[in-house]
Amino acid sequence: MTLLHTTRVRRRRLGVAAAAAGLLATLLTAGPAAAIPDPGDTPVQKKEISSGQEAQARAAIESGAIPGVDEIVHSSNIEHLANVPKDALQGTNSDIAFQGKYAYAGNYDGFRIFDISNPRSPKTVSQVLCPGSQNDISVSGNLLFLSTDSSRSDNSCNSTSQSATVKSSWEGMKVFDISDKRNPKYVAAVETACGSHTHTLVPDRKNIYVYVSSYSPNAAYPDCLPPHDGISVIKVPKKAPQQAKVVGFPVLFPGEGPDGGGNPGGPVNPGVSKTTGCHDITVLPSKDLAAGACMGDGILFSIKDPERPKVIDVVQDNVNFAFWHSATFNQGANKVVFTDELGGGGAPTCNAQIGPNRGADGIYDLTGKGDKRKLVFRSYFKIDRHQANTENCVAHNGSIIPVKGRDLMVQAWYQGGISVWDFTNSSQPKEIGFFERGPLSVDQSIGGGSWSAYYYNGYIYSNDMAKGLDVLKINDRRTDPAKKVRLSELNVQTQPDYFDDDDDDHGDDDD
Repeated sequence: MTLLHTTRVRRRRLGVAAAAAGLLATLLTAGPAAAIPDPGDTPVQKKEISSGQEAQARAAIESGAIPGVDEIVHSSNIEHLANVPKDALQGTNSDIAFQGKYAYAGNYDGFRIFDISNPRSPKTVSQVLCPGSQNDISVSGNLLFLSTDSSRSDNSCNSTSQSATVKSSWEGMKVFDISDKRNPKYVAAVETACGSHTHTLVPDRKNIYVYVSSYSPNAAYPDCLPPHDGISVIKVPKKAPQQAKVVGFPVLFPGEGPDGGGNPGGPVNPGVSKTTGCHDITVLPSKDLAAGACMGDGILFSIKDPERPKVIDVVQDNVNFAFWHSATFNQGANKVVFTDELGGGGAPTCNAQIGPNRGADGIYDLTGKGDKRKLVFRSYFKIDRHQANTENCVAHNGSIIPVKGRDLMVQAWYQGGISVWDFTNSSQPKEIGFFERGPLSVDQSIGGGSWSAYYYNGYIYSNDMAKGLDVLKINDRRTDPAKKVRLSELNVQTQPDYFDDDDDDHGDDDD
């Protein structure tokens, strides 16, 4: 484990000249947002850049506009407590879930369980090899759920890649028994249409429902045929998880024709992803609500009947949003933050050329009551620390920091690092803290940075795609009340009512 405490106040803006030559300069031009077709969390990649782009990146570092390669910088209210590098699993790190003193970190090669009872010194408990992108992860009781969104030869953890054109190929959900954290057991597999890019747990009394988000159907894929205009719903009996099965495929975007409904994308809406499913869904069980980020659409729906979710409202942003990626409710359930994954997570979009409104968060107020509620746009939020043209940077996964009376959030931005920001005023969001590393390279584009940054029981945990698990602590009067909130379990996409658990204490801060 490496402890790093380098602090430097960086100049907050990179000049237009150094930023304008981004890797996708011909793709990400002014005007409506442009996107890589069907983006969504690309794994680590290396791309050569021009000598001019390399020179610009080096000049930006020398001038102090951006940190040096691998240099760590952060605001004065952020402490970097620990970093745990990759170990046996060398794939791309992805999402995180929490339970008591454990953190569960997804990786394209499987998952890793950490003991975080001492956040300054996380310990690896076990590592499970089970390849299959992107291994989105969540936990409930003694069960762990893992998404597979790559076509495999079978549903085992020994499977190999196999074309989706082959009928016998498999993609979907895997379920593990984690009652023994040192030796998780694979107990069930459920195949789902177009695989499982992400998933969301919806708790019920005797069952766990799993909303499976996937997209990009193709007439050549026998298990992923168009139209693919809904989500798969899996029912998992808590006492018999081996009986898990798909119980429905609710259509969220009804429409005529072979492609169903939803945003048609280009050429009708240039630069916007065509809606062929959902990327991610966040549920708020205490309010029977869910928000879906579905490629070209943002949706709000009721989950009073978890097997039959009902769409309440649908919104589009065909000017600045390229790919609706994820959603977060505020604690009061009167706001939703949607993220736009412009460039699919593999492009340098945090620069002056792209600007503040693309590859950003969209903040929406929820107005009205019951099934008449509407999503009303208020503003955009994006980090203003411009990144080098070798750094992939765009809005990504984050979570609420639970403080009564305020709307605070911590969020990952890939190589843009981690931002803590306040959207109490929906129309005037502002950053209040940050952490980031310098570029992984100045002579080639290498995908990396924070995939997920979540607040859990007094600390911020980040799964960096390339660098491993980071643990941070924020010391700020605006966020300090959150340290008193203790949860026994956290899957961020199954958003809790934090203040119902005020007395649920699972240990004290180590300092």
